[in-house]
Amino acid sequence: MAVTVSLVLLFGLVLVFLLRSNTLGYGSAFIAAMFGFFLASTGASGPITELTAAVIKAIPNL
Repeated sequence: MAVTVSLVLLFGLVLVFLLRSNTLGYGSAFIAAMFGFFLASTGASGPITELTAAVIKAIPNL
């Protein structure tokens, strides 16, 4: 669990740095995918899923 959380923090910081520097490419796509993968295996996946579902329900159907 501690390794997973630290990897989430590492990939999150790298992703924020890449987004702020406007660096887009294969490397940033890999970092974003790895961040999502490790974030999904933490305890934060449940609240993130609930928040996403709530936002989707709040948007009216067009």
